[in-house]
Amino acid sequence: MLRSLVIVLGILAVAAALVAPNALHLANPYRLYDGVVPARNIAVAAPTVTELPNFASHQQTADKKQAFFEFLAPLVEAENALILEQRSGLEALYTKWRLKPDSLSHEQISWLEYLAKRYRVEFNLAEQAEAEQAFALLMRRVDVVPETLVLVQAANESAWGTSRFATEALNLFGQWCFTEGCGLIPGARGDEANHEVQKFASINASIRSYLRNLNTHPAYFELRQLRAQQRDRKNRIRALDLTPGLLSYSERGEAYVEELNAMIRVNRPIILETMGADDPVAEPGFAPNSSSAPE
Repeated sequence: MLRSLVIVLGILAVAAALVAPNALHLANPYRLYDGVVPARNIAVAAPTVTELPNFASHQQTADKKQAFFEFLAPLVEAENALILEQRSGLEALYTKWRLKPDSLSHEQISWLEYLAKRYRVEFNLAEQAEAEQAFALLMRRVDVVPETLVLVQAANESAWGTSRFATEALNLFGQWCFTEGCGLIPGARGDEANHEVQKFASINASIRSYLRNLNTHPAYFELRQLRAQQRDRKNRIRALDLTPGLLSYSERGEAYVEELNAMIRVNRPIILETMGADDPVAEPGFAPNSSSAPE
């Protein structure tokens, strides 16, 4: 699914906002694959983007859309690639643990603990039942979000990369923070509210935070459940299959989801042409316990 590095860098070079490429090393720092699967040198290079192009300069809507998708798609692909590699490692270690619970090395356990912390899962290998539940929860959370959905939601939340929060805070997904000075104060914020629209150091960080939000926040349990069900059935994970899990993303609820669905249907051909591929395909993978288990 991923483009070659040459294509990725070529597309992003026109954005006029790139610093030197910074490799996202997908193999974990604890030599995860030793004795689990054959060693691989897996990395996706993605430039760190610290400024948005001027999408408002495009006179034609079609040109603006094309520029937005071409700019953002490689960054989204890189973040999803990192998640897929984490998932691959998780599956490998789960298999090894099931065959022989005491076979994991200290480094492999440390990596699992790191992954559990990142995805907000309590992890304890000492008790088999608790460990099974933790693995099941991690398998539901450590997973991709279809690029089509990410791109369309970014377009919706950022007014195609032209909103104040997008251009000044590099926040493409309307994410909030609650520490004074952590972001920009919304003009329409009520007197009793204390949230700000989070400011990010890069577009990459904005995408990473958004994906982690969908993969961990209780409000998006249904999205994760729908995704797990698609994996159980070995179906393609499609954007339209997951939008019902975004009811809590906006106060508009159903109307927001319907708007996203309409945007997906209209813009999906442009996105697929831009990316040169379909939405990510669910690889056959493990789904310990039931995908409907509570989190």
